[in-house]
Amino acid sequence: MDNNVLWYIDKQIERTISNLKKRNMEGYYVKDEKEIIEKLKELIPENSIVGVGDSMTLFEAGVIDFLRKGNYKFLDKYKEGITSEEKKNIYLQNFSSDTFLCSTNALTENGELYNIDGNGSRVAPMIYGPKQVIIVAGINKIVRDIEEAEKRVRNYAAPIDAKRLNKDTPCTKLGQCVDCKSPNRICNDFVTITGQFVKGRIKIIIVGKQLGY
Repeated sequence: MDNNVLWYIDKQIERTISNLKKRNMEGYYVKDEKEIIEKLKELIPENSIVGVGDSMTLFEAGVIDFLRKGNYKFLDKYKEGITSEEKKNIYLQNFSSDTFLCSTNALTENGELYNIDGNGSRVAPMIYGPKQVIIVAGINKIVRDIEEAEKRVRNYAAPIDAKRLNKDTPCTKLGQCVDCKSPNRICNDFVTITGQFVKGRIKIIIVGKQLGY
């Protein structure tokens, strides 16, 4: 990557991490997947209860495999043969987990997290319940402000995710959001996190590469 582009990205990340701290959230920068795992080893105590939300980023970064092989009580919603009832039970257990891991649809340079969810099983534990929430986000998730965040999610992340889930919605045909009223829409919960009462409860690991949608 061009050194001038790298300079721009570094400054963008610096602003973002600084503004996260002002909102009682911690920000970290790592270069790649290997450093993600090393940071998670620092942040997650062994034998603790760990849950996850839907995230292509966690799969691409090797986090799911890391949790399965590690010395953790992993609430594995992706395990083979899991029933819908078992998955629902895991969603409820996530609220009392020691650590909840997920990604974010967008992270603003102002230090805000913007997410759109289908049934709330990802955004709800981000807001309340788990002792700590760790968010892994590629540099592709960073945007200027909330306005850009909504545009990114509605017109890029959501249509791609709906396509991944084989949803019969207008966005999977048009490739953009039309604010549909489809019963199959995955855009039901719009959540902006602008701060935390508990300092450092939410931790964001920014990765110096593109990950997820």
